[in-house]
Amino acid sequence: MMIQRTLLLALTAICLTGFANLLHAEETKRPNILFAFADDWGKQASIYGELEPGGINDVVKTPNFDALAKRGVLFKNAFVNAPSCTPCRSSLLSGQYFWRTGRGAILQGAVWDPAIPSYPLLLKDSGYHIGETYKVWSPGTPVDAPYGGGKFAYEKSGGAFNQFSQRATALISKGKSADEAKEELYQQVRGNFASFLNDREDGQPFCYWFGPTNVHRKWIAGSGKQLWGINPDDLKGKMPEFLPDVPVVRQDLADYLGEIQAFDTALGILIEQLKEAGELDNTLIVVSGDHGPPGFPQGKCNLYDFGTHVSLAVAGPGVSGGRVVDDFTILPDLAPTFLEAGGQKIPAVMTAKSLWPVLKSDQAGLVDPTRTAAFTGRERHVEMAREGHLPYPMRGIQTAEYQLIINFEPDRWPMGAPYNLSGDNPPTLDELVNKTFVTFPDDDAGPTKAFMVMHRTDPEVKPIFDRCFGKRSAVELYDLKNDPDQMINIADDPKYEKVKEELTARLMEELKTSGDPRLVDNGKFFETPPLAGPLTGDGPKPNRKR
Repeated sequence: MMIQRTLLLALTAICLTGFANLLHAEETKRPNILFAFADDWGKQASIYGELEPGGINDVVKTPNFDALAKRGVLFKNAFVNAPSCTPCRSSLLSGQYFWRTGRGAILQGAVWDPAIPSYPLLLKDSGYHIGETYKVWSPGTPVDAPYGGGKFAYEKSGGAFNQFSQRATALISKGKSADEAKEELYQQVRGNFASFLNDREDGQPFCYWFGPTNVHRKWIAGSGKQLWGINPDDLKGKMPEFLPDVPVVRQDLADYLGEIQAFDTALGILIEQLKEAGELDNTLIVVSGDHGPPGFPQGKCNLYDFGTHVSLAVAGPGVSGGRVVDDFTILPDLAPTFLEAGGQKIPAVMTAKSLWPVLKSDQAGLVDPTRTAAFTGRERHVEMAREGHLPYPMRGIQTAEYQLIINFEPDRWPMGAPYNLSGDNPPTLDELVNKTFVTFPDDDAGPTKAFMVMHRTDPEVKPIFDRCFGKRSAVELYDLKNDPDQMINIADDPKYEKVKEELTARLMEELKTSGDPRLVDNGKFFETPPLAGPLTGDGPKPNRKR
């Protein structure tokens, strides 16, 4: 009897130990990572319209992003470090401020330094199956260098989704219905992701980057209504102060929102594929965009809210969901977050801060009391945007109440020089709609830019035009509570002198601590070749998509 009892206790102990080991294995199982990153997508999603009604987010519909955000964590204060494609992506992939990434800190002329660690390659070295579809790090040389230089691309099913409205409209003109045309493009998204999933080993964790460029200009005029049923007139009265509330601009914005809805549909497809593969519960899903809308005042290439504030939602294993948080974050924070999720050591060189403490918390509102500001900036975007091939250097700090911007060279044109506007042959309407480099080259060509330039002397347009395209003060300060559209610069108002001093000191301390070359020797690093001056042979060409 004693022997039987002893044997039973021993077997029980073995079983309990095995069960405990199984639980530990489940707890330590490394999650998959799906990162959906839309080119030129700012903070435009219907869930933000629910939180802050009365603006353009009342019109856009993003059901898949919304559902993910409600299941996980929605960030109200997510910002890019730089509102320009390549430097934004340099900072995100490296987990560092863009000004620390060498020639990765500019757009045209960017060259990647392989000595800079990037989170995808670190995850690969740790055993992750990595892959990417469409745009990762571009324009730059080598293309997509921080993600393996194209070695891990999965695009054989096609890339027509990147020109969504163009391709769908063409298919409709050949007799397909709108739903049939869109479905043909969705099949490419499915095929590329399926190829990636099928290419991994059994049980191998994966890290996938989905980076379509359809939200980047240009789009087919009227496609927002034709393909998505977005009525431009529904935007009437909801436009921010810096956008002329006129039919051509409303239609242009509706078309932009349509491309966002196409991206959102693709996101839903990827999530459905994860379900079918039995991987949804073990996949960390992160969704965002690389800066604000292109070719609109205060958007892309600007440090204003419309240019740097982006959508961000995170859901998956380890994330305490059902929360909206107010914590300020910049997208470089995602690199150490992904590494921590994958159980990897975060390199000391990464200046960004992992979001895991915020994601694991069960609190809403401000979770981490130190996350009260975002730091942003830009240097050169288009190489020939202004005389001497020089940058337009800016740095900014944004808090819940204020934004302060320093324009280091206020005598330069922020959106590029007004080429051809004072001559006998000014740009035509068609050129302004389709050719970015014809004038103000740091602002993408499109109907809104064309309207602004063609009507720049009209009394109702001139103030907005001067603000968007004209030269700016050395210091800008905005009261975000009373002036959410950032139209009134209060930097010289004595009532805000203390605020300006405090924010300036905080910004400059962050720049100094992080080793920003802009503060060294009058910014010589950014003001001389190869960071300035004509493009050299090792940089991308001017006609590359920006």
